Amino acid sequence: MTLSVAQIDRETEQLIDEWLTLPEVARRLDLSIGRAKQLLKDHKLLGVRRGGGGPQVPAVFLDGKDVMKGLPGTLTVLQDAGYDDVESLRWLFTPDESLPGSPVEAIRAGRHTEVKRRAQALAF
Repeated sequence: MTLSVAQIDRETEQLIDEWLTLPEVARRLDLSIGRAKQLLKDHKLLGVRRGGGGPQVPAVFLDGKDVMKGLPGTLTVLQDAGYDDVESLRWLFTPDESLPGSPVEAIRAGRHTEVKRRAQALAF
């Protein structure tokens, strides 16, 4: 099975401050590149193509040597709601006054249950 990675649009790309290449993700998580690719395939992490080259992952998705707590479950809910990778990134990084902040900021602050609940509501 090959890794299929979406090409990001400029508007969505500008929502994200810092990007990591797959080798950088592997290094930060102390994994092989193959295992980092598997995280993308399993939707535990989300990566997209920016310009040329391989997939890149928003740096905020990593918390020390781990994937940010609550992110994999949220990605699964968004996928189940019919969101593709770029739409998921756009949703995660777009500010929402009712949170306040963006969903990814709320996940980082430990409010991933609330974010998942909102993502589930997107499917209806």
